[in-house]
Amino acid sequence: MSDLRRPDARPLYAQVEAILNERIVSGTWTSGQALPAEPELAHELGVSPGTLRRALAGLERRHLIERRQGRGTYVARHTSRAALGQFFRVRTLDGRAAEPESLITRVTTGPATPEEAARLQLEPGAEVHRVDRSRRLDGTPRIVERITLPAALFMGLSLPLAPEQLGTEIYVHYQSAHGITVVRSEEVLSAAAATEEDAAVLGLPVGAPLLVIDRVTFDAARRPVEMRVTRLDTRAHRYAVELT
Repeated sequence: MSDLRRPDARPLYAQVEAILNERIVSGTWTSGQALPAEPELAHELGVSPGTLRRALAGLERRHLIERRQGRGTYVARHTSRAALGQFFRVRTLDGRAAEPESLITRVTTGPATPEEAARLQLEPGAEVHRVDRSRRLDGTPRIVERITLPAALFMGLSLPLAPEQLGTEIYVHYQSAHGITVVRSEEVLSAAAATEEDAAVLGLPVGAPLLVIDRVTFDAARRPVEMRVTRLDTRAHRYAVELT
């Protein structure tokens, strides 16, 4: 394949991974689609089976593909369970994974603030969608969030407003409705005092301590596709990260 004949300082398996990644990003291979058999793919690309397997392993680590024993390799399809397991790290005090229910309260569109534009790598004043929602844990409101999305990537954004609930995890909606596959996020944690708006939603006194989780999320093309600020009431929950 011509892509592999160009001068490139990267190892061959990394070049192959980039080619396969582009097929997923471009939609050549769509969510849930089976990849060609490994011998066929290695022959097409002109590489050894070992090189191809290293490239596929890189895609699997980034949650872009999934291998099914005895059935082959498939482009990963986000499910609510998988998205929660990968990106939702709130636990109860006894270590149990919390089960969130999301309630979208407002969706607006307008020019990006300087901070939003910088963090989402947008031109100054580019249009963004802002999604405000609360999340219940074990039936009690514990989280308020502001999600900011580049309008150019999420054209025609449609989300259910109260009293309806979004039936799936929002990253599943990104993939199914907009072709955006979230693969990783960067987060910064800090503390803040509850505002009047926070207090009204969470049933807290104004000034009560909240954990702030400031996230930027990236898709398979390594573009920043979401900025999210989460404010968590930690009286009954903790934010847990497993380091390996």
